[in-house]
Amino acid sequence: MSDLAVIFDELPTRDGGRIGVATLNAAKSLNALSLEMIRQLEAKLEAWAVDRSVVAVWLEGAGDKAFCAGGDVVALYRSLTEEGENRGAGRDSVFAETYFSAEYHLDYRIHTYPKPLLVWGDGIVMGGGLGLMAGGFQRLVTETTRIAMPEITIGLYPDIGASWFLGRMPRGVGAYLGLTGAPLNARDALDLGLADRFVPRERREALLSALEEADYGQRTPRDLRAGVQAVLNDMEDRSRVPAGQVWPHLDHIQSLVGHVDAATAVRRILRDETDDAWLAANRARLEAGCPMSAQLVWRMLERHAHTSLADAFRDELSLSVQCCRRGELVEGVRALLIDKDKTPRWQHADAASVPEEDILALMAPLWSDASHPLRDLGTGHRLG
Repeated sequence: MSDLAVIFDELPTRDGGRIGVATLNAAKSLNALSLEMIRQLEAKLEAWAVDRSVVAVWLEGAGDKAFCAGGDVVALYRSLTEEGENRGAGRDSVFAETYFSAEYHLDYRIHTYPKPLLVWGDGIVMGGGLGLMAGGFQRLVTETTRIAMPEITIGLYPDIGASWFLGRMPRGVGAYLGLTGAPLNARDALDLGLADRFVPRERREALLSALEEADYGQRTPRDLRAGVQAVLNDMEDRSRVPAGQVWPHLDHIQSLVGHVDAATAVRRILRDETDDAWLAANRARLEAGCPMSAQLVWRMLERHAHTSLADAFRDELSLSVQCCRRGELVEGVRALLIDKDKTPRWQHADAASVPEEDILALMAPLWSDASHPLRDLGTGHRLG
């Protein structure tokens, strides 16, 4: 396998066009999204966007375990704790700003990409991986898909546009997922609008071959979408979708988190004694998670209930950098990924005891509108 961060290929189509294929190439780290991956992927997407011969783009991860298990939080940790020529400058490091700016710009580009972009969401899809997947034209899941936004376990919050798209799920569900880091399977992803199609894993090669043989007409945006959709109509097989976990508990989830504040929702979830393994695991994750993160999840969903996706990304950039410089990301990553003692020492005992001034300090904007690193983002949404 190549040492390149992202492997790019182009498949010829029957009508003389090409399908761009991008493979995140870090199977050993479950394709954790590095800054180099982000930069290479954005540059190639820009080139393919203006190349008329490219009819569609396929994005996947190397190996058989994960599409992408999240952002490169270990690199973030090192930039914030290790000084030196190849590191950052402690909590004043600019790496966090550089990394999150590049990541969110790429995520937004995928949401607004002018050509059909298919994401093969096979295996683990977490955090930054979901950021890449969420904006795809066709988000494909398989029997092995496992999606989660477990940022509360490391002192962050669901970013990558989740402040916007979690709030557009059925009432209360996005907040519950953000608070508990609940894992989702393919059925859940389809039910909640995080995926578009279920394609069994063994059909990957056949699907790519069918896309090569598809009719893309005059290569107008409409023709390109129609060509892709026609192939997927033949390849999808929902008879093999696993049983969902969210929908059977929808009323219960909504009763736990509806019409309350963050501290009350957390208290209700932790006191819930429903005898179900999925709900119990979610409770345990919340109980061990960062109290400040619980507050940030709640506030960001409230703030972006009626904003644009671009505004959410701009707000997330400021908060994510603050979580690195002033928040608890360093402690969370230390405990779970560096020292692996699994016992982070959070600053606050529970969500109810987090001072309001601490929350507001983290959520305060770092830039003016004119100087914001993501000021060039528009207000468009994903290809329809």
